[in-house]
Amino acid sequence: MLRSFFIFILLATYCLAGFSQAGNPPVHQIHKAEGKIQLDGIPDEESWAHSDSASGFWMSVPYDTAIAATRTVARMTYDDKNIYVSAVCYDDLPDRSFVIQSLKRDYSYPVSDGFGIYLDPFCDQTNGFAFTCNPFGVQREGLLANGGYFGVSTDWDNRWFVETHMDKDRWTLEMAIPFKSIRYNKGTTKWMVNFSRNNLKRNEGSAWSRVPRTYNIASLFHTGELIWDAPPQKTGANVSIIPYLIASSAKDYTIKKGTDKFDGGGDAKIIVSSSLNLDLTVNPDFSQVEVDRQQTNLSRFSLFFPEKRNFFIENSDLFGAFGFDKMRPFFSRNIGLYQGSTIPIYGGARLSGKINKRWRIGMMDMQTKESVTLHQPGYNFGVMALQYNLLGKSTISALLLNRESYVDGKLKPGAYQRLGGIEFNYASKDNLLNGKVFYHHILDSISGDDKSAAGIYSIYKSTNWTYEFTGDFSGNNFNPVVGYLGYDNGALHVQPRIAYSIYPDSKKLIYHGPEVFVSQYWSSAIPEGKLSRYYVGKPLDGQYRFGYFVKWRNTAIATMYLSSWYTYLRRPYDPGGGVNKPKLPAGTSYNYADAYLNFTSDFRKKMNYQLTADYGSYFNGDKWTWIGTLNLRVQPIAILSAVVERDEIRLPAPYSNGYLTLIGPKFEFAFTRSIFFTAFLQYNSQISNLNINTRFQWRFAPMSDLFVVYTDNYFAPDPSAVSDMKFGVKNRGVVLKLNYWFTL
Repeated sequence: MLRSFFIFILLATYCLAGFSQAGNPPVHQIHKAEGKIQLDGIPDEESWAHSDSASGFWMSVPYDTAIAATRTVARMTYDDKNIYVSAVCYDDLPDRSFVIQSLKRDYSYPVSDGFGIYLDPFCDQTNGFAFTCNPFGVQREGLLANGGYFGVSTDWDNRWFVETHMDKDRWTLEMAIPFKSIRYNKGTTKWMVNFSRNNLKRNEGSAWSRVPRTYNIASLFHTGELIWDAPPQKTGANVSIIPYLIASSAKDYTIKKGTDKFDGGGDAKIIVSSSLNLDLTVNPDFSQVEVDRQQTNLSRFSLFFPEKRNFFIENSDLFGAFGFDKMRPFFSRNIGLYQGSTIPIYGGARLSGKINKRWRIGMMDMQTKESVTLHQPGYNFGVMALQYNLLGKSTISALLLNRESYVDGKLKPGAYQRLGGIEFNYASKDNLLNGKVFYHHILDSISGDDKSAAGIYSIYKSTNWTYEFTGDFSGNNFNPVVGYLGYDNGALHVQPRIAYSIYPDSKKLIYHGPEVFVSQYWSSAIPEGKLSRYYVGKPLDGQYRFGYFVKWRNTAIATMYLSSWYTYLRRPYDPGGGVNKPKLPAGTSYNYADAYLNFTSDFRKKMNYQLTADYGSYFNGDKWTWIGTLNLRVQPIAILSAVVERDEIRLPAPYSNGYLTLIGPKFEFAFTRSIFFTAFLQYNSQISNLNINTRFQWRFAPMSDLFVVYTDNYFAPDPSAVSDMKFGVKNRGVVLKLNYWFTL
């Protein structure tokens, strides 16, 4: 294991070497307001006239070498409580319609007209804040981690305000961002900032500080300087209390038992300093009011669903970014949830944020209750993370994690696991090269060695070329119980990818080009008689893929793949998902291949669609997959959508065929910026379930909501399959939830 770790370190040193110096960023001056700013969307106060202007936006998409055709002028000022942002978004096209998804908060910015500001108060180009709005004044806020390389996390919610105004040839806006809603060092006069604008009628995205089209528009690597006339000061006491009340009634028709529940609890957010916050929770309600979108799972491993619970969101990258997507040592959904069911939580505390410009810290402790029905004891979860900024935008991080259970004040035998890890995240100064290397190790009561994991990731991304490499290793006994492992442990994994983008001189195409992708797993177990120095391991799973992608100027995208697959079964498996049917035996291997085609239409149109077809051999049979998605926007009130997925798996006798259907129509209505209704139907033949979920939301005050949620689940066998199961009610329930955000 140590040999493997040192090999990863050497590879990391080689892959992450060398970088060039970036150019000088633009500068924006911010001065204190001379009078009161009235937030009405019309920037006509005297303070705006005397403010520095940010104009001459650079086009980012579809090209990144010219000044944007759409003119935008942004300004900033502040007072003792708020940062104010104004923008004049000119629109000289005769068509006065906008591309608007809905009036619902946290809309998707890339597919909507809008304006945004991105703040990096610590000038570390690592973490920051994003605030955007569309022409109807709909808000979208989020956190930026890893320099915004992978975009904005909109799960974070906080208090800020915006108003917009429409004119004949422009729309204008005014934002007020409270100092209490963000984290910053109070003694500095320099932040980093960028402004962006989407004008989708021209299919043009632009930014004040130039952002290459190969990067996310929210990239903190491409921000300009924000120079204050005086250091922003601490705003005094900053405490938010967020209590909730919940009433629910449910009935399980399989056991003919109903339950009624009335409960309450709450969170508190205490700002210890302008850059460090303490989150507290008592009897939290972690039963999400937003239902997870179901997925057909044709893999042999569990699916990954993202965390949506507010307590875990702010600074979540401190804890949750360790490892890779398929190898996470810490995954917060494992606290309070077990196999999809809720486990009550007594409470918890979390301290996170910046200690100074270079150091970030995160500490969390939570205690769950015992669950008799799920046969789970009460666990204490302790997590500590440290992050140090070095080499400009790079970081080195350490993680300590402990899960344990006590009985009568004594540690329960076999119920603890401790994990330690260290990671190095690298970002070159020119942002062309990024990557990470890590090592994790587990201590628990399970006998045996091989409880470590190591990995390396690097990506080089220029205008034309993308080189990406992932390599990771997990020991036979590496099983992070508070984490997520998307494949069998005891494996060595290598995954290179090379893509080339061609940008033709064309009025219809933006780019097109080929891609080569390989993903190969080997067993890390070393059989007797093999010399570990030379033995790689038995091949397990492999994919060898050639692809071609095309993107048109009207935003349509086509992707084509030809893939060759290899699978070695460690345990018996039934690809068709049959009941009481023979399974493919363990110890057998299979080679198969398929062709994949995906087309996404022009998303700017009010009716757009996505089509996917996948056909080929599958284990010892063959498989057809068809997926169709249709979206209809009734601007700005409603989005009506539906997805239909059909998988047909045909295997030779005596193995079972599989006919899997997933149907998911969804109806979203935004009657105003504060009243919403969603109806979500999900039929999944793989789990023989029909789910109906309706949710009414009234945001009656900033960050304060009333929810009414009705859920219905039915036994629903696939009509095309042979089954003794009959259609019938599983369970149904209604939930009333009220939460209010008090700011002291």
